[in-house]
This record gives sequence, structure tokens and C-alpha cells, in this order.
Amino acid sequence: MVQASTSGEILIHHPEKLEARLQEIPMQPGVYLMRDRAGNVIYIGKSTKLRSRVRSYFRPSQALNEQKQLMVQQVADIEFIVTDTEAEALALESNLIKQEQPYFNVLLKDDKKYPYLCITWSEDYPRIFITRKRQRKNEQDRYYGPFVDATALRQTLQVVKRIFPLRQRPRPLFKDRPCLNYDLGRCPGVCQQLISPDQYRKTLQKVAMIFQGRSQELVRELSAQMKQASANLEFEKAAKLRDQIQALQQLNTDQKVSLPDDTVSRDAIALVSNHQHASIQLFQVRAGKLVGRLGFFVDLSLSVNPDEILQQVIQDHYAGVEAVEIPSEILLPQSLPDQDLISDWLSQCKGQKVTLTVPQRQAKAELISMVEENARYELERTQRVADHNEQARKDLADILDLPEPPRRIEGYDISHLQGSNPVGSRVVFIDAIPAKQHYRRYKIKNPDVTAGHSDDYASLAEVMSRRFRNYANSSDISPQQDADFPDLVVIDGGKGQLSAVVEQLQQMNLLGEIPVISLAKQREEIFLPGETSPLETDPEQPGVQLLRRLRDEAHRFAVNYHRQQRSSQLQRSRLDEIPGLGFQRQQTLLAHFRSLEYIRHASVEQLQQVPGIGQSLAKQIYNYFHQ
Repeated sequence: MVQASTSGEILIHHPEKLEARLQEIPMQPGVYLMRDRAGNVIYIGKSTKLRSRVRSYFRPSQALNEQKQLMVQQVADIEFIVTDTEAEALALESNLIKQEQPYFNVLLKDDKKYPYLCITWSEDYPRIFITRKRQRKNEQDRYYGPFVDATALRQTLQVVKRIFPLRQRPRPLFKDRPCLNYDLGRCPGVCQQLISPDQYRKTLQKVAMIFQGRSQELVRELSAQMKQASANLEFEKAAKLRDQIQALQQLNTDQKVSLPDDTVSRDAIALVSNHQHASIQLFQVRAGKLVGRLGFFVDLSLSVNPDEILQQVIQDHYAGVEAVEIPSEILLPQSLPDQDLISDWLSQCKGQKVTLTVPQRQAKAELISMVEENARYELERTQRVADHNEQARKDLADILDLPEPPRRIEGYDISHLQGSNPVGSRVVFIDAIPAKQHYRRYKIKNPDVTAGHSDDYASLAEVMSRRFRNYANSSDISPQQDADFPDLVVIDGGKGQLSAVVEQLQQMNLLGEIPVISLAKQREEIFLPGETSPLETDPEQPGVQLLRRLRDEAHRFAVNYHRQQRSSQLQRSRLDEIPGLGFQRQQTLLAHFRSLEYIRHASVEQLQQVPGIGQSLAKQIYNYFHQ
């Protein structure tokens, strides 16, 4: 990678420096990276002639879209990597985009709209689960999807767990023996390592074939194994394979759609967009059957060419799949700028010819039309949700007389049981959508809040103090320029809870910076600071409904955390009755056995395996539970 030193100045404002930098870029194929003043990569591109391509961004006569115009205004440095061919540049560009996540690239970032199926191949006994967070901590782990129909994905996984003996629990139920799933044949005894890692991974490889759209191939493979087992007089094994084949065939019958076509494997992809969003659908056709429907979604905050989006979707999707998942033919609604290049790249990845075509024949054209129709329905549904949320934000701004609709709204609640295990919660809605990555939990530390003596006012004041302490009386941090600073704070409670929060914010000189209100439960009344009467609102109007969703989510989050704390305390309270077992050893015991039930059923020898537990103390613990 070639990089020039930069002083943090925007290049477009210094033509001489810009021209000098452009002259350093060669007329060869490669990848270019544009950085802002802070050194962050904001855009990555490729070209057969690097200098000509990069120069085109800075020509006054060049008609750039809004996205590129905004990007050019932030470029402070340009790096480039020279490659031998454009195909190498394409592969390198795809890898760098996944690694750097540039803001101005049209990327399929981790959209929590659609779920993925994850198999953790990096582990000896891989786990299989559904997630909406595509965070690959290990390169060996695989994500399959995203799947449009979350309900169908869950049902399919449940059926798969009945067909194949798989790990059923994230954690073992017992310390020294398998659970009932092992006796029923649902689990191979992973918790007690009753199956070798190699054997278990072979089972999961069959499961992966289902989510790769290769069910028919799996059925043929299992049929060959069944015949071989029958020939070897292994009738019990053959019967199990027969049952698996029948279940897979039933799964295909229930969930797949037959298409009047030949046996060629192909994908059909289409895009439908409006001025705000783009919906992309990808249908997987294998052996004449529609075996999978994947969905992608792009937020078009700036104008972007649909061809660029479609091309980036193809690059990102097929760069993350195995070679066997790449079909021989990909149907497109229109030609792509680098269609031949992408076809060569996919052919190289698959190891055989992959063609990208815009269909003209009726059957294939009808397939593309069906994909477009599904993408349109999904776009309309998403747009309705976005319009409803926008209406709720505008209505809330009118109710509270805010200068503009609040983008980031934070909700706070306190949970306890007559003062015991008091905790606080913070939930965050961004654009009226829960942003769970910003949720926080608070364990109340106020010594005056104890069992039998609750104080929601003091607890809320403590939570406010801990949340905004970095902004209190500080001139270094500007709340208006901080993306994590709320546009509105909502307190679960009435006038008393609101007064406690207002008093705390006044002490921190932040009351004028944060609009704060409270929402009472009984009548869904909204209280403002300093007002004795609630606002006159309709509980069913969109703005109030948004506040209710936020309040209910804060309450749910706080109650769940309180229950966790109470359960942990109940476990420790039983251990407190054992002489000689201090707090540190209690923590060590619970960390080793994970629950009080494991400790109850442990033998003296098993208890002695815990660090810090000698033979005498192990006997005391055992005798306590076996009086």
C-alpha cells in the first residue's frame, strides 16, 4: 500500500497538493482508498487505470451524485494498492470493504432487519443458532443468510434438530451426565464428549448443506449411505438414514416451491428502490425448486445508482459464501457496469464457469418478475413502518413543542422488590427503532437504598448522575456534537420521579441541554418539568404510543436485570449458611458449578476440584446439602 503523508487538509481546497498527489498515482490496475482528516477510510474503489479514475472525482465538469459530492468534500488523503489484473483488484476491493467498512461505500452492513444462521466452525463442537448480529470473531465461523422469513427459518431449524442429533442446549444441564435429550436420541452427548469432534462436525456439515440450498444433494448422499449400510447388514443405521431422508423430503415438500425449469442451479436477483430505501431479493433455485429467499436492505440517505448497489450486493454476498454455494447462472434485471469482470471473478471462486445474464426467455424473465414483485412488497412494508415511525416522531415533537423531531430518545426505569436488589435501566430508540447496542444496566450503589427501604427518587438521581457525569460542568465535551447525547429523556413515573431527575440535572448544569419528561403508567399522562398538571393528549395518538413503547421496553429491561440479581442473591444466601465459606469461595463455587443445583448434587471429590476448597470444607458443603 502506497501512502503519502498528510497534514489533515482537505485536498479539494488545495489544488497544488491535490495535483501532486494525483501525479503519484500510476496508470495501472488496483484499488484506491480515500481517507478523511482523522485518517478514517471513507471510500474504497477499484479501476484498471487508477490515476484516471481518482482524477475523475475532482474534475469540476464531472457530474457526481450527492453521495460522491459529499465524499469529495472530506478527502484529506488518497492511498492506492497496485495489482496485476483488474480481477485481483475486484477481489481486493471486496476484502478491504469488509475489513474497513467505509461510510460512503454501498455496503450490506449488519442490518438487524433480517436474521442469519450461524455455525461456529472455529469450536471443537460447533454451535448452531439464529442471530441478527453478523459479527465474525473468527474467520472459520460461517453465517448463512440473511433469511427474509424469520419464522420459516426458526421452524426449519427446529425440524433439522429433530432430523439430526445436535447439541440442544447452549450450556449443559448436569455436570456429570447428559440430559434427557441424549436418551431420546436428540443430542449425541456433546456436554460429556460422548461423540468425537470429527464425528459431530460431519453431522453439522450435513446440516449446513440444507441452509446452503443443497438439500437434494444431501438426500442423494444419505441414500447412498443407506444402501451401503443395508448391504453391510447394518439395519439399525440404515433405518435411521431412511428416517432422515423421509424427513428431509417432507421438509422440501412443505417449504419449497417448484418452478417449471431444468435442473440447472441458478440465483435470480432483483432490486426495487424509492427515494429512501432499496430492497434487494435473491431467490435460490436448485434442481428446479425454489429452496431459499434471501433479503438485503440499503438505506438511501444519499442518491446512489441502483446498478452500483446491485453490483455491491453481488460482490458482498458471494464473497462470504463457500464455492459450492455459488450457482452456475445468476439472473439479473439489468446489465452491470463490471458484469464480465464479476463473472470471471465468480468463476475463479467456484472453479467452473459462472454466467451473469439478463434473461430474455419467458420462463427466466418471469422468474425475475417474481423476484421484483417480492422486493416491491418488502419495500412497501418497510416504507410503511418508516412512515409510521416518522409520523410518531413528528407528533411527539408537536406534543412537547420541540424544534424538530427527536432522533435519539432515552428511557429510564428503576426495578426492585421492596428495596432489595435495586437496579436501573436505560433503553435507547433511534429514529423510533430500538437500538439495543446502546442499552445499559445500572446496579444502584446508594447505601440508603436497602431491603425494606426503597427510594426510586434517589435511585433515578444516581442513574442520571452516572449517565451524564462526563458532560457535567465540562467545556471540553459539547453535547450538541456528540452522537450519543439524547434529544429527549423519558422517565418512567410521575411528578415525583421527574422532580428528582430535574434536580439532579440542575446540579450538573445540564437541565437546559436535555428535554426531559415523565410518563405515568395508570393514565399514560405526560408531565413536564415545573408543571403540576399533565399534558392533554390522546393515549392512542402516534407520539404517545411511541413513548409507551419506549417506557414498556425500559420496564422490561429493568425487570429482567432485577430478576437476575435476585436469583444470584438467592443462591449466595444459601451458601452464606455454610461455616467457613466466604464470599470469594462462594463466587468460585458458583463459577465452577454454574448453579446451586450442581453444587447440591456434587460429591466431596468433585467439590475438592474447585480451587480453594479443601477436603474439610468440601465435607462441610456436602454435609450441609445432605443432612
